[in-house]
Amino acid sequence: MSSRTRKRATAAVTALAALLALAACSSKANDDDGDKKGAGGVKTGDGISGKTINLGVLTDMTGVYATLGKSVTQAQQLYVKQTNADGGICGYKLKLTIRDHGYDPQKAVAAYTELEPDVLGFAQFIGSPFVAAVKQRVDGNKGLVLPQAWSANLLGSPYVRVVGSTYDLETINAIDFLMKEKGLKKGDKLGHVYFEGDYGENALKGSQQMAKESGLTVVEQKIKPTDNDMTAQVSALKKAGVKGIVISAGPRQAASLVGVAAAGKFDVPIIGNNSAFSPQLLGTQAGPALEKNYYVASPTLPIGADTAAAKKLVADYKAAYPKDALDNGVTAGWTAASVFGEALKKACDSKDLTREGVDKALLTIDAYDTGFGVTQNFTDPKSPSSKESVILRPDKSATGGMKVVREPGASEVAKGYTPGA
Repeated sequence: MSSRTRKRATAAVTALAALLALAACSSKANDDDGDKKGAGGVKTGDGISGKTINLGVLTDMTGVYATLGKSVTQAQQLYVKQTNADGGICGYKLKLTIRDHGYDPQKAVAAYTELEPDVLGFAQFIGSPFVAAVKQRVDGNKGLVLPQAWSANLLGSPYVRVVGSTYDLETINAIDFLMKEKGLKKGDKLGHVYFEGDYGENALKGSQQMAKESGLTVVEQKIKPTDNDMTAQVSALKKAGVKGIVISAGPRQAASLVGVAAAGKFDVPIIGNNSAFSPQLLGTQAGPALEKNYYVASPTLPIGADTAAAKKLVADYKAAYPKDALDNGVTAGWTAASVFGEALKKACDSKDLTREGVDKALLTIDAYDTGFGVTQNFTDPKSPSSKESVILRPDKSATGGMKVVREPGASEVAKGYTPGA
């Protein structure tokens, strides 16, 4: 191809791209111009058809977080059922459109692409890396996303809002617990086993910050979501002489880590991020070791908390799903659905149920309590809705398999820390 021909081809491609971009803008403008008035003069747009508000759910029913995904989704289905039975929101009934991405990045992005044009927003999106992959598109589409993911990399957008403390903050609070109550001290080595990618590497930032502030040395062990046997990691951390371990991975990896450590007489406290536990693990061979030496940092009180809201949710969930176990996925799902519902109610009050109207409504919520011990503030998109964490311990006798060992709170380091910094 001659130089002149190449230039013409390049110009043609550039012109085509410009035309497509212009068409997309024009289409979006037409969509915006097509905003319509519903009952009571409320403005509506994408995701609202007839008398139905359609919300998307991008979950994991078959991958590494299958147990979590099932609980989160069923809790949100319960919220929708109860809300609709009470008359819905703003005269509209809620509907969930669910897709299982199996914790596969291609499936997750494809599912977002499929659902986005037809939903008002997403009440669930499991997987920090997958949410991050579409974050720029979310900013353009403006459909609110409340992910079941807590990476600080998701902060900064008014349309992707982290409910609860981010992984780096949660890890800071977790290590604070190990130092104040489990004997970890200045000069000690701290092991950190973490998933490669958005979740684990954000949690690692918390360890690094706490190490800097508290005189610890972090010994890193990076793993993949497909790595289920933690024998090599335990061996390396034992050889390094760590005095405590943080795990930022899934329930399977946590069970293996704790079980292998116990079998090898490696008696150090281990604490995980909120998604590194499932009560089903208590019925496995690792159960006794988990009850003895494992802790979990959580953005809220557990499903078995002694609050009126928790007790009602337990009773309602058991009635709806009598064969399924209770876990903190139920709390996470219910909390996100409740937050989305509260934003819809405030948007209705402002007579604007468009995507932009719902986003603006969420920004006005500064002290929302779902009944699980932590007040959520959504007024600043650059910050998570809370810096607090609850420290839990596995207990097969407790409802949901977890009991509280430290009430909600933020450590001094967490209070002064900027997530994602």
